[in-house]
Amino acid sequence: MKIFLGADHQGYHLKEQVETYLSKRGYDVSDVGNNQLDPADDFPQFAQMAATKVLGEYERDDPRAILICGSGQGMCMAANRFSGIRAALGWDSDEARITRNDNDSNVLCLPARTLDDETEIWKDIIDTWLTTPFAGAPRFKRRNAELDEF
Repeated sequence: MKIFLGADHQGYHLKEQVETYLSKRGYDVSDVGNNQLDPADDFPQFAQMAATKVLGEYERDDPRAILICGSGQGMCMAANRFSGIRAALGWDSDEARITRNDNDSNVLCLPARTLDDETEIWKDIIDTWLTTPFAGAPRFKRRNAELDEF
């Protein structure tokens, strides 16, 4: 599974930790930025880069992205501008499981201000999100198709 990582200045340190964690677990990780701590950067450009990468790899091996900013909300809003992207905010592992099982989310957005110092929590959220399959129930597929019509 290919995982694209992106973060603005508020999520930069957590992104670096997530990248190390995922790489050690054998995931194919690609960092779309920011590649340095820049207090003047803005989250939309990193959400755009990750979303377009996920969409470009879509026919291959279930590509995903993890985006990190201060609240997670901005990245989530930006990523969801792209048809075919189903970005979800991950506050805990239960929500992460539901967004995969019910909604087939392909982008996980994390709130750095909440999770930066909570290593075991963000690891659990990410592990749950990455390992939970999409249930594929007809109603879930229908809803995702409706979203793609927007």
